[in-house]
Amino acid sequence: MAGQLDMANRDPNGLNIEAKAEFEDLLGEPDGTHSIDCVWKNSYNCFTCGKNCCYKFMTTLCGIFIALYWGCEFAMITFEQVWCVTPNLKILFIYCGWYKKCFSAVVGCCLAPLCESCALLFSQITINKK
Repeated sequence: MAGQLDMANRDPNGLNIEAKAEFEDLLGEPDGTHSIDCVWKNSYNCFTCGKNCCYKFMTTLCGIFIALYWGCEFAMITFEQVWCVTPNLKILFIYCGWYKKCFSAVVGCCLAPLCESCALLFSQITINKK
């Protein structure tokens, strides 16, 4: 499975574009207001090193367990969908088909004659007006 992973591009679908947080995205000194060059360069190095070290530390401690959790979570969702939701929807569709037949019969018996008589009445009114 690791042979299938793209180790260079780890977000090929762009799921976390908004989480991109580079030094230049967060800090910027406008023209005319610059700190000493060594402060700016060291700030960049500290930011980058701190972000990378903290991220690597946290993923080393938690990444595998969180990935396991999410794998189990999606497995449970899939299990529920396959074994519970889909059969219940099938039952609902079966009952809805029965209700549809009953409703159609009631509408056909009660409303169809009324609609036919109204249509006949309106056709006679338009004939008489001519």
